[in-house]
Amino acid sequence: MARTYSIVRVVISALACTTPAFAANAAKPNVLLICIDDLKPNIGTYGDPSAKTPNIDALAKRGVVFERAYCNQAVCSPSRNALLTSLRPQTLGIYDLPTNFRKGKPDAITLPELFLKAGYRTEGMGKIFHPGQGNHEDDRSWGVPYFRPKADTYALAENKAANGQGNAGDEAGSRGAAFEKADVPDNFYADGKVADEAIRRLEAAKSDPAQPFFLAVGFIRPHLPFCAPAKYWDMHDPKAFRPEPLQGLPQGSPKFAGTTFGELRRYKNVPEQGPVSDDLARELVHGYYAATSYTDAQIGRVLESLETTGLAKNTIVVLWGDHGWHLGDHGLWCKHTNYEQAARVPLIVAAPGIAPGRSASMIETVDVYPTVAELAGLAAPKGLDGVSQIANLKHPGTKVRDSVIHVYPRAGNIIGRAVRTERYRMVEWKPFGATAESAEYELFDYETDPAESRNLAASEPAVLRYMQGLLASHPEPRPQVGKPLPATGQPLPNEAASKKAAPKKKTDRAALFARRDTDGDGKLSRAEFLANQPDPDQAPARFDRFDLDKDGTLSRAEFIGMGRPANP
Repeated sequence: MARTYSIVRVVISALACTTPAFAANAAKPNVLLICIDDLKPNIGTYGDPSAKTPNIDALAKRGVVFERAYCNQAVCSPSRNALLTSLRPQTLGIYDLPTNFRKGKPDAITLPELFLKAGYRTEGMGKIFHPGQGNHEDDRSWGVPYFRPKADTYALAENKAANGQGNAGDEAGSRGAAFEKADVPDNFYADGKVADEAIRRLEAAKSDPAQPFFLAVGFIRPHLPFCAPAKYWDMHDPKAFRPEPLQGLPQGSPKFAGTTFGELRRYKNVPEQGPVSDDLARELVHGYYAATSYTDAQIGRVLESLETTGLAKNTIVVLWGDHGWHLGDHGLWCKHTNYEQAARVPLIVAAPGIAPGRSASMIETVDVYPTVAELAGLAAPKGLDGVSQIANLKHPGTKVRDSVIHVYPRAGNIIGRAVRTERYRMVEWKPFGATAESAEYELFDYETDPAESRNLAASEPAVLRYMQGLLASHPEPRPQVGKPLPATGQPLPNEAASKKAAPKKKTDRAALFARRDTDGDGKLSRAEFLANQPDPDQAPARFDRFDLDKDGTLSRAEFIGMGRPANP
């Protein structure tokens, strides 16, 4: 594993820089934005004794750790939209994965775009926005071509054979195992390749110190599948992981407040319905922690390069997880809820002129944009949902917000809006445009019931009224852009039910080949194959597996055979 990067020189350099980065006479600070998929605060610096995250912990020692940071929706694309536009899902009217944020706000100026307009070199790699499922990258945000690594999802033959096979016309099909322990180097998987590229970019930036950069580095683990080199699995004792004691939804909460965790059920070793067994739960939790340790090591390599290049002393570092993840609490897995384990995120900011500390004040993902802009001395656009948390950075504990808001939709055009204060969370569930009187409510007191075992909405009317008043200060949510959410009883696109919940029509792969062969030359280029794939991180590996003769294109027979010999 990459050694924990030395923080001594970095801390000395940061403390020596007594002029804030946003002062007029300071050199333009660089920005290193580190985004991590599905990372909840299961990190050493957040008090988790099972975590092995020395590199994130070292960053925390020289930055400000936000202990009450919350996403704006617990699913990838809307959460990333909130980070990069400072507009909440209910402002954009986008709650799903396929809809690009510019359909809700065509003239939005993204965070990297703001820096690009200010003369920065803006570079992105890995997963920053959410391409796939019909969504796409935002070219306006980047000054150089975006880097997406070419890497296999799996190393083990049995998983590679199962991955992407099935009848799904979008090529996704069912998948291999939900986790993998393989004796491979770090850069076998995508996150290792992303770290390699980030290091190359930092080395290049060292040779051009007059050009400030905004470098966004996105790591996909611990997103499913939990694939990590064996050494990261071996860091953890599997006997230390035990199933969560609370296995049901909170008493008195509506059933639709939970999730069927269909995202997990698509993997071959997960039951298609019903609960997860205790043995499988232990393996899943072990895999999540191993994948987190693997990504921590890649972060350490990048931060070590930032130090050795001499760039650390003038670089704002932001580390952010896009949402939390249920690891069996309430009998739930994955994200897709308004509960604490799905909504709370890690957030660490280390910046020149900002002393280390910890803040227990409330902060939303949308606040990152105006905060980073002010740190760099840039004026944020008008009309953002976020507010700058500079006061909180300079004096941790300063209350910039008394509460935060996040949302999650449910089938039947229902929206759940959650308001979280330091002590309480209230969730209002109602159809878009309906009155508050028609809503169902959840209310939790984290001082007396941190596990969310009981819904107190009926027994605490005074607290409920107070929380309703906080929610009333927010505008009504905008309905989903483009098309309504599925009718009642149908799963949302990002909460797909079991892979065998409904029979699928067998795909006509010959017809699918003809549709993808846009230039009509009888073969598929890599670009033709990858266009509009729902799983852009996994599709390149599928192309390489299908390409039996390794000529860089797919013949009709290779496409139909999906990596196996087939008749044309």
